[in-house]
Amino acid sequence: MLTFGEFIKQLRHQNRITLREFCRRTGIDPSNWSKIERGILPPPKSRMLLEEIAKILNVKKNSDNWYTLMDLAAITHIPKELLSNQSIVEKLPVFFRTLRGQKPTEEELENLIKLIKES
Repeated sequence: MLTFGEFIKQLRHQNRITLREFCRRTGIDPSNWSKIERGILPPPKSRMLLEEIAKILNVKKNSDNWYTLMDLAAITHIPKELLSNQSIVEKLPVFFRTLRGQKPTEEELENLIKLIKES
């Protein structure tokens, strides 16, 4: 599964934005941001900062990339014991979509119910 840092780095490269330029625009220290992209530090929790990052990377609100960015940031703040179960991790995007009020597909819902019953 893609990490928050890997996803942001991909978007930066797609937009031809260097790490230093990205950090200049966000006001984040390049050394600390590099650690975030490498998974050493967790992503920011601030919704305002995440929205600013999305804007800099040309990620439109409510697009697939928007939700991926927000989901990957949120996943890193979930207890580690839950993240050790790959089945649960794979279902997290469905869970997040449901929380946002987006209806999961029938198959996604059935898989989520099955996973909960097995836990």
